[in-house]
Amino acid sequence: MLQYFKSYKEYIVINNIQVGGLFKMIIKKKRDFTPNIISDSEMKNVKFYPFITKKDGAPNFAMRLFEIGPGGHTTRHKHEWEHEVYIVSGDGNVLEGDRKIRVEKDYCILIKPNELHQFQAGENGLSMICVVPNKGQPK
Repeated sequence: MLQYFKSYKEYIVINNIQVGGLFKMIIKKKRDFTPNIISDSEMKNVKFYPFITKKDGAPNFAMRLFEIGPGGHTTRHKHEWEHEVYIVSGDGNVLEGDRKIRVEKDYCILIKPNELHQFQAGENGLSMICVVPNKGQPK
């Protein structure tokens, strides 16, 4: 039987029923987060939202949102794990080693383990969902 709710908060209150000491599902909204703002010698003009992580009880993966302002970029780096990226809005480039590839809204990207990469925002910025394994992530 379908159940209808008047609001997001009503849904949360009704469905955050503990079963065996664990919640069935975790549901959050972006507006409930304060982003980590990063702008230093390696990252420029980046807002980072750790939406769902191991801290929430996610056993395998973390889902994060990056909002990169116009002209901003992530660090140029590589790591042992793969990650998947979905471009939510905006446009820019992803560097694959020394190769620059144009990306925009609705692109999906697989970055393989140990692949040197970086995201660079275009004139309108770049927002992306990034899913990574919990392995190697901050505790």
